[in-house]
Amino acid sequence: MADLDISDELVKLRTTYRNIVQVVDPDALRASIAELNEQAAAPGLWDDPEAAQKVTSKLAHTKSRLAVVEDLGQRLDDLPVLVELANAENDDDARTEATSELAALTRGIDELEVQTLLNGEYDDRDAVITIRAGAGGVDAADFAQMLMRMYLRWAEKHGYEAKVLDRSEAEEAGIKSTTFEIDAPYAYGTLSVEGGTHRLVRMSPFNSAGKRQTSFAAVEVVPLAEPTDHIDIPDSEIRIDVFHASGPGGQGVNTTDSAVRITHFPTGIVVSMQDERSQIQNKAAAMRILESKLLQLKHEEEDAKEKELRGDVKASWGDQMRSYVLAPYRMVKDLRTNYEENNPDDVFDGDIDGFISAGIRWRKTGQSQA
Repeated sequence: MADLDISDELVKLRTTYRNIVQVVDPDALRASIAELNEQAAAPGLWDDPEAAQKVTSKLAHTKSRLAVVEDLGQRLDDLPVLVELANAENDDDARTEATSELAALTRGIDELEVQTLLNGEYDDRDAVITIRAGAGGVDAADFAQMLMRMYLRWAEKHGYEAKVLDRSEAEEAGIKSTTFEIDAPYAYGTLSVEGGTHRLVRMSPFNSAGKRQTSFAAVEVVPLAEPTDHIDIPDSEIRIDVFHASGPGGQGVNTTDSAVRITHFPTGIVVSMQDERSQIQNKAAAMRILESKLLQLKHEEEDAKEKELRGDVKASWGDQMRSYVLAPYRMVKDLRTNYEENNPDDVFDGDIDGFISAGIRWRKTGQSQA
């Protein structure tokens, strides 16, 4: 077998890696880790559990980011040695191993490069995602639930914490709407490109005639508000209603008025919360989500060029950003980036990193200069 030659690929990977290191700045990460370690070791840190959680979480995220950078750098240094040994010993298994490592390194460096593009004001925040069923009746409600599962599976596969804050069941199948939080480093920056109208085309399981059905769901992604954001919400601008928590039935359905709905008069934003067991907890959670949505509106007003953060998501024809087609052919295609996958089952199971990476790159290149 001929010698394995990956010299051209290595040159490209090393160039990309050097560019990444300049942006990520490992020395700055190490300094940040040292500072956070001091804060984490300070007496009385846990007197304020919320502040302590932020310190320990940021410390873990920073350590993880540095570890990824260092690991990729070490593997990049080791790969030429592996190739040289494989060729010297004429070992086909070693060549196969080196080829596999090259592919893995390429994916890892590509993912890290995408992360360096997340430098927006709120990109490092946790994300709050709201999904609403749009046009399409029962199929739209079912589609909204499929999208909810898709994002929760994505979070699970990455080891990220996800918490469903609210879920409104549809009468026949699926959900009318849901709101959930994903806690992860750069969760908002990563998932913000998922905001918009998603379109599903399939043979409807709810249609006895078996006709093809098109349905829509709207996905909204906002950065989670933090106490330092100072979002002022006067009591006179909101109405708070309480009601029974809804659900599919069973022992988990709350029989008291613990669910909370907050209406913000100036913007028309309505936030419902029923995940927690107590009215007080639901009110606090609803206020935090309202603050997150108002924070996003504030950001839009300050920078109209970043209108993709939220936009007017209508969940209907002429507004879709991604199509999921299950019939007559099978394909998922992003209409902004033209990125596509031919296995919708994998996509609905949370394999959406390709769409996310393409979306982040598309956003940074000027969104088709629109």
